Amino acid sequence: MSEVTIYHNPACGTSRNTLALIRHAGIEPDVIEYLQTPPSKQTLRELLARLGMGVRELLREKGTPYAELGLADPKWTDEQLLDFIGQHPILMNRPVVVTPLGAKLCRPSEAVLEILPAGRLAPFTKEDGEVVRDSGVRRG
Repeated sequence: MSEVTIYHNPACGTSRNTLALIRHAGIEPDVIEYLQTPPSKQTLRELLARLGMGVRELLREKGTPYAELGLADPKWTDEQLLDFIGQHPILMNRPVVVTPLGAKLCRPSEAVLEILPAGRLAPFTKEDGEVVRDSGVRRG
């Protein structure tokens, strides 16, 4: 088992770039395609605790049934929102990466650099041609 896990959606460019950056660092992560294998409610709770964020911060609106389900309504409890993510995993924003240095919602993809257990990386070119230069700064 790898010490790095990515909750990945291969249809998402940000998620693909994040995975490529992890591999660029010489790390082969555990890749969880969360649309195929949704995290359990308990796993989501643990992820949120590691991320230091609330359920609403993890919700994705664009390209999801967020509006259709009325999830902006404050009547929904965190537990109910977790149930919605379980029923509609596309509601979970991505990619989420977990490493020994912490967990992070990696938007933009280069946000993963902060938690990669690796030295400073050579420049990396994203799918759109943007070049990412690693400052070498990591959480400590």
